[in-house]
Amino acid sequence: MISAQTRQQSISKITVKPFINNWHRYLDMLLLPIVLTLFIALWQLVVWMNDYPAFILPTPIDVIYTLNKVLVDGTLWHHTQVTLFEIFAGLTLGITTATVFGYGLAKSQLLEKILAPYLVAMQSVPVIAVAPLIIIWVGSGYLSKVLICALMVFFPVLINTIVGIRSVEPNLHDLMHSLQASRWQTFTMLELPAALPILLGGLKVGVTLSVIGAVVGEFMGANEGLGFLINQARGLFNTPLVFVAILTLVIITLFLYGMVTLIEARLLRWRG
Repeated sequence: MISAQTRQQSISKITVKPFINNWHRYLDMLLLPIVLTLFIALWQLVVWMNDYPAFILPTPIDVIYTLNKVLVDGTLWHHTQVTLFEIFAGLTLGITTATVFGYGLAKSQLLEKILAPYLVAMQSVPVIAVAPLIIIWVGSGYLSKVLICALMVFFPVLINTIVGIRSVEPNLHDLMHSLQASRWQTFTMLELPAALPILLGGLKVGVTLSVIGAVVGEFMGANEGLGFLINQARGLFNTPLVFVAILTLVIITLFLYGMVTLIEARLLRWRG
């Protein structure tokens, strides 16, 4: 018979072993709130010790109070909606055009030789330098912000599309040709699945740049949106409102990046 002491030791091992095996998971879950709490405490301490006025560096309490105020009166939601529309429209336009152009350049070396220098030259010019021209040409409405956003997204998605399509091994193309697969079947069954990890990597970069593009466009000329809200709050020395707008942009960026990560996990389950 098993003694009571041996039985107790076995129960203890069964109880403790899963915790030991998963301790890093618990640590990962606690790491973010711990670091965030320490950062907020340090921020509050710095303001108190140096007695900074709110227009120089507001306390976390000032930011939370301002956040609650603009949430209640609907100001934050209105400007966030505008920026989100510009981001999603710019993402759609930028990803669509970059994917089509990228596929064409990947399949045609002649087309790449003709267009690649112009595309590289276009990318070498900072968007903030091109943004005023776009606003002059198409106006200060939504379209200019969408075009600036799409321009930010275009190049990284284009490059990743070219690299992804060209990463498909030639013998797999030969296999599809021997099976008499059509061009559409080759694209959907071979090229797209093979290039998907690289395409999604480009999309991760694109979604973060899309937020920057929308805000740059709103800085150049707008009467609504989070970029406009930052400009307006800066002019009024309302630094807590600037913090609120920046925090909102960070949340939008993290949400978009997380959505792409979930899509990546969903579509690439076959890779294990």
